[in-house]
Amino acid sequence: MGKVAQSFHGSDLEVIAKRYHIDQESIIPYASNVNPLGISPVARQALIDNVDAIKAYPDRDYASLREAISNYCSADPDKIILGNGTSELIDLTIKTLAPKQTMIIGPTYSEYGRAAQLAGSEISTYMLKNLDDFELDVDMFLKALHESIDLLIICNPNNPTSKVITKDQMDMILARCLELNIFVMVDETYVEFVKDVHLISSIALTKKYDNLIVLRSVSKFFASPGLRLGYAITNNEDFLEETTNEKTPWNINVYASVAGVMFSDDHYINLTKSLIQTERNLIYSALCSRKTIKVFKPEANFVLIKLLKEDQTASDVFDYCIKRGFMIRDCTDYEGLGDKYIRFCFMKPEQNDNVVNTILEIV
Repeated sequence: MGKVAQSFHGSDLEVIAKRYHIDQESIIPYASNVNPLGISPVARQALIDNVDAIKAYPDRDYASLREAISNYCSADPDKIILGNGTSELIDLTIKTLAPKQTMIIGPTYSEYGRAAQLAGSEISTYMLKNLDDFELDVDMFLKALHESIDLLIICNPNNPTSKVITKDQMDMILARCLELNIFVMVDETYVEFVKDVHLISSIALTKKYDNLIVLRSVSKFFASPGLRLGYAITNNEDFLEETTNEKTPWNINVYASVAGVMFSDDHYINLTKSLIQTERNLIYSALCSRKTIKVFKPEANFVLIKLLKEDQTASDVFDYCIKRGFMIRDCTDYEGLGDKYIRFCFMKPEQNDNVVNTILEIV
């Protein structure tokens, strides 16, 4: 069976289409982790109604957008930092803090390590293990923290493992980090997909700890990666002042500001949560019946699978699926995983049935 020489990002549809000689429009992007319902109908209508807004500069302070985010996640508007996607906010946070040493809980999204490396930071990875189902033993982790660490980066829920650290566990971590003078960056890009957001999200903890910044995005839950809108919340006044002075004016486009009405589209939000919760349970149950794979119980909108057949790799399964128009994620390039792991996100029911059945055909 043909091997894929590299792992592809969920946005690499054009590259994939050319490589496999298939129509790009026919590919179903199970690697993108994006809400299958598409963008909020309320946001769509707002964009249509305000297309001429492009003729003017957006409000320099983005007051209405901040207010929408504030109402959505119960945060003070003055504690919100807006960014051109979470990618800008990751870079901004690391450049502002200029950490000499950064610890990252892995395996996880590679952008954290890239940004820290570019900033000249020495990186250590606290690697979670397959044998522990990639779940964090908080007591053990607290013992691994030390004063020479300047920045701790946590993805919660974590990509690619779909595992979570609870708010109570995060409280323990933050308390210890405060004692050691460690700043903590928590990326909550996928948190809105979990069953009980209030039990997982660290946003409420920003009012208790000034060594914390929480990042979120509209790319995944609100299916708007092209909007390039992210936001961060922190109670650290020095950090807020420094980033305000450092950030480029008008870094958010006017359409991102207009689309802020998505945060109040309760019908869309509830429909998404219901769909993902139902499909997550069904998919996990269906996959667990196969003894030639290990399925890590998912908490977000995607699932990680380990292939147990000795002669089968993630590349083999990716190849099999993409030739049928299903683009899953070969996780070989994730540090700490290797060539036995695949990941795919939850789509609409029929699409989920199709990809699960296809994967089960080969594993």
